[in-house]
Amino acid sequence: MPTGVHLSDVRGRLFDAAERVLLREGPSALTSRAVTTEADCAKGVLHRHFTDFDGFLAALVLDRIARLDAQGRALCDAAGSRTVADNLTDALTTLFESVAVAIVGLVTSRDELRARLRASRPTGVPLLAEATAMIAAYLAAERDLGRVAADAEVDVLAPTLIGAAHLLFADRTGAPPHAADVHRAVTTVLAGSR
Repeated sequence: MPTGVHLSDVRGRLFDAAERVLLREGPSALTSRAVTTEADCAKGVLHRHFTDFDGFLAALVLDRIARLDAQGRALCDAAGSRTVADNLTDALTTLFESVAVAIVGLVTSRDELRARLRASRPTGVPLLAEATAMIAAYLAAERDLGRVAADAEVDVLAPTLIGAAHLLFADRTGAPPHAADVHRAVTTVLAGSR
């Protein structure tokens, strides 16, 4: 792209390009050159908007975490409708069919990125920790409605559900699991809490 051409929503364009590279080629292929090539812009554009590439990656992860807020609100709003297992199956599938698995791989593979994210998120794996909180909030809402047992330990169930779903979706190069497989994992985890 020639210099001097105005780009609208540069951050969004670069984030979307990074997501496409992550999903197509994985964390090891994610470089500033790959992102700017995918975004069809000059390499200097990224460095004009971010201090360095790890700063860009940290902003990308935080942006994708922020997107969980809307999903969490929708999930909590679904409390009392359909079945708990159906709502969780849909939520976990939506979460892990997105870029979440690739983001987790990116975070675990880059020491400097993890260090930067620790400044604002001192515990847990970024994105998975927020997803766990989202699932726990939903389970608590269902518990308040009597659709999950009153003594259910939502703070134990939530990470168990996240871990089980993450393992089902972890092979980013293979076929995604069938909805029935995710549903079976959810119902198995929830078996003693209804």
